[in-house]
Amino acid sequence: MALFTLDSLRARYAENPENLFAVVEEVLARIDACDDPAIFISRVAPDDLRAAARALFSRAPDPKSLPLWGVPYAVKDNIDVAGMATTAACPDYAYVAEKDAAVVARLRAAGALLVGKTNLDQFATGLNGTRSPYGAPRCVFNRDYVSGGSSSGSAVAVARGLVAFSLGTDTAGSGRVPAAFNNIVGIKPTPGLVPSTGVVPACRSLDCVSVFAADVADGVALRRVIEGFDVDDGYSVAPARVGLPPRPRVGILSAGEREFYGDAENEKLYAQAVALGEKLGWRMVEFDYAPFAEIAALLYEGPWLAERLAALEMFLAQKPEAFEPTVRGLIESARKFSAGDAFRGHYRLQDLLRAAEREAEKFDVMLLPTSPIQHTVAAMLADPVRLNVQLGRYTNFVNFCRMAAIAVPAGFRGDGLPFGVTLIGPPHSDEALAPLAAAFHAATGCGAGFAREKIAAVPHPPLSDRIDIVVVGAHLAGQPLNWQLTQGGGWLAEATRTAPDYRLFALANTTPAKPGLIHEPGFAGPGLEVEVWSLPADAFGRFVDAIPAPLGIGKVTLADGRRVAGFLCESHALAGARDITDFGGWRAFLAGSA
Repeated sequence: MALFTLDSLRARYAENPENLFAVVEEVLARIDACDDPAIFISRVAPDDLRAAARALFSRAPDPKSLPLWGVPYAVKDNIDVAGMATTAACPDYAYVAEKDAAVVARLRAAGALLVGKTNLDQFATGLNGTRSPYGAPRCVFNRDYVSGGSSSGSAVAVARGLVAFSLGTDTAGSGRVPAAFNNIVGIKPTPGLVPSTGVVPACRSLDCVSVFAADVADGVALRRVIEGFDVDDGYSVAPARVGLPPRPRVGILSAGEREFYGDAENEKLYAQAVALGEKLGWRMVEFDYAPFAEIAALLYEGPWLAERLAALEMFLAQKPEAFEPTVRGLIESARKFSAGDAFRGHYRLQDLLRAAEREAEKFDVMLLPTSPIQHTVAAMLADPVRLNVQLGRYTNFVNFCRMAAIAVPAGFRGDGLPFGVTLIGPPHSDEALAPLAAAFHAATGCGAGFAREKIAAVPHPPLSDRIDIVVVGAHLAGQPLNWQLTQGGGWLAEATRTAPDYRLFALANTTPAKPGLIHEPGFAGPGLEVEVWSLPADAFGRFVDAIPAPLGIGKVTLADGRRVAGFLCESHALAGARDITDFGGWRAFLAGSA
């Protein structure tokens, strides 16, 4: 049984639009034949699904008229669908939603067909998929093992070929761990990029709506449909684009930080994933994972547990018996934290984020195990808290850091269980991560879902529409205006020096402080530290248009003789400026004058 993909469905609909009705019947048949009854909490009634297909065909008879025309999907049952119950895997909590969540409304408008609402760890509290009164969806490769959670049913529905894609949510890794355990792709957007309006909160400040799909191309296409600012979501952010180099520096765990809780096979598969990245031309860089690990621990060991309590406190007081015991225990444990603890937690988080930022200067993206180990259902039920913590060792920090992530398959163990890794990039690198993740997934050869279907790589966007620019001061990496380059999709191409016939001046009365680079033929200086950044052509134009006088763009000669567009300064601005050429660059001057 082949998985549904966007391309396969579009091909069928292009052949004959009335194939829509055959696809609906195929979806219904697949679900009826599935031997895992815990995947769905509720389903769209078969006749209602058929009616929805007829209504779509009537309002938009051309399959090309809508981006997701006739694509069957499912949503995690903490996401509202108008007219259907939202349970969050707690029957006593259930309510009938009056309107669609923002993401569901966008999918409906795009022509997608909702099939049903999927099971989850109750109130999205867990990474294993066993904490639900509706049962525990099972790993598609071995029913003895957990499916991963909390978005358990959503991942299994895609991996079993019941739907083309599904929505989950991700606070601690719930959109990534189930992808790894079922050999599919999990897209976890930059927090706020996809609105959470109409989603039952877990930790509202960290929650993300995520996407499960067979491959990266589908997942990214679907994320593009549901992303975008939503005025009704206080945590929504406007889309931005941060670029990454096509051959990035990739942060990997050092030998001493590769904790797999005794699972030697997964540790070996991670080493193989690192080697595969090297074959793809990526430069592997070890870094100190300690600050990220401590950030991760804050989620369940720090006062952020109180954010889960804040979302459910009234219901917990009214019906404590309605909670799954482990979930109830975790949420009630938040009562030990005071308001002072919350502030101290935030202070500690900020200190750790600074330490993490310093480590992040070593790499462009991370390549981490999605989960170090996969447990049996029996083991998880016997030791639900300790073993769940193990699953999130390499996922819990990501939303604290506001990072983007894509989880992809990375191989199979000798016992047939899958292993996955996650590529993690800076905030708003969602687009730039995609070609890297797609190339890696294709190179593994482990396909998608239970059928291990072969997938194709998506090439990196062509570089022909990019322009290099030399920066010398406030736009250098780590300096206060660098965001103007990264927000426009820029990436650092190289650090180098100018030819010797350039002087550098600290300009007077500039905020933030800026230098001025002057070309002086015949001068024999040390050459000056500069960086070459690559920008999309359209972003380059906008960037240059915004440069204030007395700075401008001209041709800068580099130490190797190349002439590249870069910052130069008008000579009249040197009145009152300090010659800092002997420092050899702006960073050295700042360090020497601190």
